[in-house]
Amino acid sequence: MELVCPHCGAVNRVPAERLNQHPKCGKCGAEVLPAQPVELTAASFDKFIARNELPVLVDFWAPWCGPCKQFAPIFAQLAGQYVGRVRFAKVNTEAEQQLAGRHGIRSIPTLAMFKGGREVDRVAGALPPQQLQAWLARV
Repeated sequence: MELVCPHCGAVNRVPAERLNQHPKCGKCGAEVLPAQPVELTAASFDKFIARNELPVLVDFWAPWCGPCKQFAPIFAQLAGQYVGRVRFAKVNTEAEQQLAGRHGIRSIPTLAMFKGGREVDRVAGALPPQQLQAWLARV
């Protein structure tokens, strides 16, 4: 399975049976599947979305957004629970306005699920943990 290192951007091949064994990047030695969300920028977004064979859930948020701040701990907690099944990532829409515009982000927070480099579903608003888990199970 191909996984993009969140630290250096190198693409790593990891056997599926080793996903829960904290695989390290062959280039920089950092953990390839951290238990916290990965911050993406315009420079790292396309490669991270396209080259990860695991689904990638992206939280489009802004630092001034109250619901985004309330939702952040829930998103981080679930990132730890879904290690090896879903990659969790965040995009600061204030810093990455072109990226948010390219993906048609009109309200925040917006969660978008990507598989095989393509968006497959999205939901707007801060979800409670149970509702987010139900959405993840469905998607």
